[in-house]
Amino acid sequence: MAMASLTQQLTGGLKWTPFLSKPTTYLQKQKRGVLPIVCSIAISSTQNKERALLAEIFAEAYENCRNAPLQGVSFTLDQLTETVDKYDFASEIGNKVTGTVFGSDASGAFVDVTSKSTAYLPLFEASIRKIRHVEDIGLIPGATEEFVIIDENEDDGLLLSLRSIQFDLAWERCRQLQSEDVVVKGKLIDSNKGGLVAEVEGLKGFVPFSQLSTKLPGEEIIEMELPLKFVEVDEEESRLILSHRKAVAGIQAQLGIGSVVTGTVQSLKPYGAFIDIGGISGLLHVSQISHDRISDIETVLQPGDILKVMILSHDRERGRVSLSTKKLEPTPGDMIRNPTLVFDKAEEMAQTFRQRIAQAEAMARADMLRFQPESGLTLSSDGILGPLGSDLPLEGLDLSEIPKAED
Repeated sequence: MAMASLTQQLTGGLKWTPFLSKPTTYLQKQKRGVLPIVCSIAISSTQNKERALLAEIFAEAYENCRNAPLQGVSFTLDQLTETVDKYDFASEIGNKVTGTVFGSDASGAFVDVTSKSTAYLPLFEASIRKIRHVEDIGLIPGATEEFVIIDENEDDGLLLSLRSIQFDLAWERCRQLQSEDVVVKGKLIDSNKGGLVAEVEGLKGFVPFSQLSTKLPGEEIIEMELPLKFVEVDEEESRLILSHRKAVAGIQAQLGIGSVVTGTVQSLKPYGAFIDIGGISGLLHVSQISHDRISDIETVLQPGDILKVMILSHDRERGRVSLSTKKLEPTPGDMIRNPTLVFDKAEEMAQTFRQRIAQAEAMARADMLRFQPESGLTLSSDGILGPLGSDLPLEGLDLSEIPKAED
């Protein structure tokens, strides 16, 4: 028993005595927190070295800024100032600036004008005509235009406009056209008790009823195009007065009997087609379309077709013009079977028609001269008037080269 007790005491002592226990492993040391303490000391040392290095760099940079601020810079201070001045501008209302579109939304476009503040182009200010989106007029990202500043505030920045610039250009264009007495096309957009409202060069002009050459049907005038001339162009008063009568008078002067003009089919009726020839409406009667009989005019012509027609008659007082394609047919029925040939030969056939008219007039004059023997003139079989006196050349007068007939 004594021996067993001694053995137990020795065993217990060996179990709890630190010097006789098993050596601590690497894993056990890590669990007891020995390794993190070592790593923390190493990291702290590295950070101190980095802080010291950064402090040296900042100190050196500070000294360079104080003693040599432009050292290592590839451009001079004068060049920097010149560049800033080049892209700087006075953002005052009314000034023009060049900008580049870099984005858009349903209400307008965002524009880069190299300013410290943003710039915006509202949809209403993008064009003098109605548009649904700025892209409709080519204002897409990357597009560069000249704008005018119309407003400036802290919330929206600069507000720009293209509309103002376009109005200035439109008025200038109208003044130029007026000085040149040019006929322009105007689209009718409204009417009132005094006349019609027409759009010309993006501006709204007024056509008094007294300046209309013919009475127009009220229910059909909207969207109709009329030839017009400028009567008054006053930008300060925003007044643009136009005349249909003056424009038509100039066009009518060019409508000689037998001349060939190009027109567009406006509408079809059972008795013929109405053709627009430079703003004047002429009638191509069904009997003057072709030598062959036409039972249904829609089988030959359609609204919008472009034709070459010959002027048969022109009543200026009543504003009526009679047209023909029948006289332009090289052979009867070509207008039905081969209208392209008719258009290609139109001028040639019209020249032949005018010569026949001239010969017929010469024959009529010759018949009158037969009753006046004292005139001393004779008519050859070729339609040439010859002299019996000394006041005319011996070879006679050749009537085959007379100029184009005029009304």
